Amino acid sequence: MRNIFRPFALAGMLLAAAGSATAQSAAATSSKTDSLNIRKLYDEALLRGQSYANLRDLCTRIGGRLSGSPQAEQAVQWGKTEMEKIGLDRVYLQEVMVPHWVRGAKERARATGAKGKGIDFNVCALGGSVGTNGKLKAQVVEVKSMAELAALPADKVKGKIVFFNRPMNPAYVETGRAYGEAGDQRRSGASEAAKRGAIGALVRSLSLAHDDYPHTGTMRYEDGVTQVPAAALSTNGADQLSQLLKADSDLTFELEMACQTLPDVKSYNVVGEIRGSKYPDEIITVGGHLDSWDLAQGAHDDGTGCVQSMEVLRLLKATGLKPERTVRAVLFMNEENGVRGGNKYAEVAKSANEKHLAAMESDGGGFTPRGFNIEADAATVRKVQRWQPLLQPYGSAEFNAGHAGTDIGPLKGQAKALIGFDCDSQRYFDIHHAATDTFDKVNRRELELGGASMAALVYLLSKYGL
Repeated sequence: MRNIFRPFALAGMLLAAAGSATAQSAAATSSKTDSLNIRKLYDEALLRGQSYANLRDLCTRIGGRLSGSPQAEQAVQWGKTEMEKIGLDRVYLQEVMVPHWVRGAKERARATGAKGKGIDFNVCALGGSVGTNGKLKAQVVEVKSMAELAALPADKVKGKIVFFNRPMNPAYVETGRAYGEAGDQRRSGASEAAKRGAIGALVRSLSLAHDDYPHTGTMRYEDGVTQVPAAALSTNGADQLSQLLKADSDLTFELEMACQTLPDVKSYNVVGEIRGSKYPDEIITVGGHLDSWDLAQGAHDDGTGCVQSMEVLRLLKATGLKPERTVRAVLFMNEENGVRGGNKYAEVAKSANEKHLAAMESDGGGFTPRGFNIEADAATVRKVQRWQPLLQPYGSAEFNAGHAGTDIGPLKGQAKALIGFDCDSQRYFDIHHAATDTFDKVNRRELELGGASMAALVYLLSKYGL
């Protein structure tokens, strides 16, 4: 019997093939358009980028910007003024109360052996530490871990200064992993030492470099535990003290710090946005933290993230690539010692029932771009990864599941994806939280390439959503 359905089946196959070809053609056209638009963003950044000039102004005119300080307030006004210059649809300040810890006079430290010979050490108070109320003088006990401290007999710790001397693991290629593993001694070492009767804590700086610069950073006291002073030693200083203790375990260490915590201070997140042309109620946030530690200029941590986030908006404006979804840049206040700005932003967003498509953060320095870390469900991660080929020519195509950032962390559950800008981390912890985090350590091309990478991904998120 003749198959009377064959002509219809053949016609259907031809229509399906034609439809497939049309879809492939449309996809190719769209990909080509996206490629050209991303090239525009990079051209604008590399030929006329403003990140480097803005960073110079922030670092050299204002400098370190610890929460609650006059410099932090100056930085808020600076950020608002600079974003207004871009010509955004809206620029505003978001009020937030922040902690106010002050370092006081420069710290002093000295070790004295049995023969009476003294050796001075470079130290700095850890952020949030109490002062010594004059001079603190005691013998020192060295440990490499919390477990080692817990195993010591009580008489080996009581009345002494505990010296935490566990270095960051240099075997890890990913330096952030080494930083995270070694960080417990800085964050909670003082309270753990106090539980055993110690009267102070010294912590090896969290750095892979061997130099004489101590690195500060936040520490926290445990409720109900005596608050004892905590200071960081430079890596060279830590090695030297360890050697001295091997030769003379009875040496005494003298520490003098004038730091104190004052009442909370009113401050602000700085927010600027371009309203979406098609889906204005869907928000893409991009940001960095405006505060920094007080020892330096806060260049890589996190001046670079702030100027890159501002540059994302400027690049979209300058190239005429009007985002279909609202893009919002946020300069967060108080990431370093409280995350009050990040928490406030998420709190306001939730109370306003805002719909956050994605949030992106740059807080790993302004070094050579590598790609992005994505916190989202597996299906969403795959959706973002489909854009890897478009960023491949620019060296920013490493899209991996991973931690996105501290300030956008409170948006988890509100935003569909949290995205962390990822750059080469090998030099970051050499200067992180130290007096060496200055503008001269930032390379202009690396910085501008990072801003362009962020703008490219924001452009794609705005156009296609998740």
